Amino acid sequence: MKFLDEAKIFIRSGNGGPGCISFRREANVPLGGPDGGNGGAGGNVIFKVANNLNTLIDFRYKQHFKAKSGLPGMGRNRTGQTGKDLIIYVPQGTQIFTNDKKSLIADLKEIDQELLLLKGGNGGRGNTSFKSSTNRAPRNFEKGNEGQELWVWLRLKLIADVGIVGLPNAGKSSLLSKITAAKPKVADYPFTTLAPQIGVVYDKVKDFVIADIPGLIEGAHSGVGLGTKFLGHIERCSILLHLIDGNCKNIINSYFSIRKEINLYGCELDKKIEIVVISKSDSITEKRIESQINDLMSKIKIQPLVISSLTGQGCQKLINKINEALFEVKKNNVNEKEVKNEPLV
Repeated sequence: MKFLDEAKIFIRSGNGGPGCISFRREANVPLGGPDGGNGGAGGNVIFKVANNLNTLIDFRYKQHFKAKSGLPGMGRNRTGQTGKDLIIYVPQGTQIFTNDKKSLIADLKEIDQELLLLKGGNGGRGNTSFKSSTNRAPRNFEKGNEGQELWVWLRLKLIADVGIVGLPNAGKSSLLSKITAAKPKVADYPFTTLAPQIGVVYDKVKDFVIADIPGLIEGAHSGVGLGTKFLGHIERCSILLHLIDGNCKNIINSYFSIRKEINLYGCELDKKIEIVVISKSDSITEKRIESQINDLMSKIKIQPLVISSLTGQGCQKLINKINEALFEVKKNNVNEKEVKNEPLV
């Protein structure tokens, strides 16, 4: 399935049905009064988060969505049928923006979360509603209210526990394919991955979701190479997995080039827990690995892990480290909630 994280669609709620002009006509009742029923209300437009979706690709082929209109009222004071609501299913993490992309309407983060965005038009009144002491045979009715319409932008920000970041060709897709059942394209050249990929790691301690975003380059924070779109997908990640190619000439420059883009992007990405990993250990000597570790440790306080996605070396250790970090994040979140709920004295 192709990945699409942005789409523009047109939505319209249903019109209210018109009221009815009708008079009671029965045997032995020559002057029956008005009995025109009201029109049915138009259908609403509702967005709902589905658990089995992870892309907006369906909206590439269909951009117009219209709810059903209410049916007209009928004689014998029968109200017209209400128009059926239109439910639009979207992936978890979908944001809804106005047509100018500047105003956020809603952020759908929870599974089965629903949002009534456009309400259907009210049905018109039939002539029964206009009966009065001075108007015994009204011929008035209402047409019913028009539905609402709107152009909106849908933008998907993936919700994952772990986000993999790194330079192009750092081995991110290889790692994802090794520790999950995902099958991303893997090749020995930069920008093999052109769209974010998601996989689930099944571990005896705890399962977690991991997202691989395309490689970042200088200026990614300002949109170079679609950097802002890719960085947006790790905003919701609990921790960052920073992958560095062990074959790189200057490991310090490789590390800080990515950290610079993360820090400049904002959205508190720089405050997330970071796990630093040196990849492709199968293709370099132990002496080279030791040198790379020492170089990193001289500049940062994080002990890097060493892995090989080809042989599996260090992958289980990495999974254990991720679970430890996720537990720490969860504990901190619980503590923050407890502090916020403390009564003020």
